[in-house]
Amino acid sequence: MSKSKMLVEYIAKSVVDHPEEVAVDVERYGRQWIYTLEVAPEDMGRVIGKRGRMANAMRTLLRVAATRNHEHVTLEIGE
Repeated sequence: MSKSKMLVEYIAKSVVDHPEEVAVDVERYGRQWIYTLEVAPEDMGRVIGKRGRMANAMRTLLRVAATRNHEHVTLEIGE
């Protein structure tokens, strides 16, 4: 498991009410890595945060971690 995937899982599990339903899928498209975060429907608001601040913070941390490995990443949040 990559460190970036572990980072996304750790952050998501720390803010949701149902950490057992957190799942992160990783797909690669060329040089781009797509991380898809899935949570329980009732936890979606917690993961996104007010005005998307939590989601943007997670994306920023993921980009910083990936930059150290010379990777390009995107975080998508779905149910």
